[in-house]
Amino acid sequence: MAVNRKIRVLIVDDSLLFRETLAREIARDSGIDVVGTASDPFAARDMILELEPDVVTLDVEMPKMDGIAFLKKLMPQYPLPVIVVSSVGGNVFDALNAGAVDFVTKPNFSKTGGMNSFINEIIVKIKIASTAKVASQKKEYMPVGALTERKGGGSDVIIAIGASTGGTEAIYELIKAFPRDMPGILVVQHMPPVFTRMYAERLNNSCRLEVKEAENGDIVRPGRVLIAAGDYHMELVKDRGGYSVRCYQGEKVSGHCPSVDVLFDSVAKAAGKKSIGIILTGMGSDGAKGLLNMRKQGAFTIGQDQKTCVVYGMPMVAFNIGAVEKQLPLYQIPQEVCNYLAIDR
Repeated sequence: MAVNRKIRVLIVDDSLLFRETLAREIARDSGIDVVGTASDPFAARDMILELEPDVVTLDVEMPKMDGIAFLKKLMPQYPLPVIVVSSVGGNVFDALNAGAVDFVTKPNFSKTGGMNSFINEIIVKIKIASTAKVASQKKEYMPVGALTERKGGGSDVIIAIGASTGGTEAIYELIKAFPRDMPGILVVQHMPPVFTRMYAERLNNSCRLEVKEAENGDIVRPGRVLIAAGDYHMELVKDRGGYSVRCYQGEKVSGHCPSVDVLFDSVAKAAGKKSIGIILTGMGSDGAKGLLNMRKQGAFTIGQDQKTCVVYGMPMVAFNIGAVEKQLPLYQIPQEVCNYLAIDR
């Protein structure tokens, strides 16, 4: 996209009032140009070809064809960044799996400032989405199947993973490949409340590991994945009985709550060289300093490479400051982790 050119946005929603309101409000941003609005996927298809938008906002629930079915038809033929606008529901993850870059929940009009908060959030996500790579992200690698064995060792290691935009699918690729006997895994994925629980349940139902949304005091143990809850920081805590997590509400750190930096810093302190840090796709720098701290304490650190990232932001910053020991395509990370765990340390 040319420097200083406005981001061309197409809005797809069956509500005339919502389309007009969204178009008017996001167009107030000097970096955004709303090039059109469509009431259904059929009109949207023609407008995409005619207007060539940089980003599309897409309602999930629409007549004639729902947003997920539209995504499945659109992405193979005309891949472009799509932000899904949806009420709270599991269909958000179906949309992300179908190729959407990110999602925002529809505003709560009964809540004071709900619309303003929504507009601010979607403007930020439109700008992030405009930098996302979607054209070949799914085609550039063949995800590995589930690994069947680790060859022993490393049961006392802690694995910490951080991600943002594009991370829901990247984390899924990792977790589904890991065998059941993996060490305890802690995950921070930038995601709002409620959705973190739904995401954990979705992973739990499709992977061999136990996956749950973290609660304060949860035990970290082999075969279990704990995902930080939306609006709650998660820290690793070590005591005589082993490892557990501390979950608490607090100010944003590195722009986020939960924050990857908070998790990584705690892992560096509690587990040191007995840990693995993995930073995946996402905009910004959250996690970079924490990963560097982990590496300084002797941890093995991995960053996702540019080619397989939806947004090469967080891993790039981490790599540039020397926090990443190995930079790998997403599909190579599970085997690399298992190979490392097999080493007698």
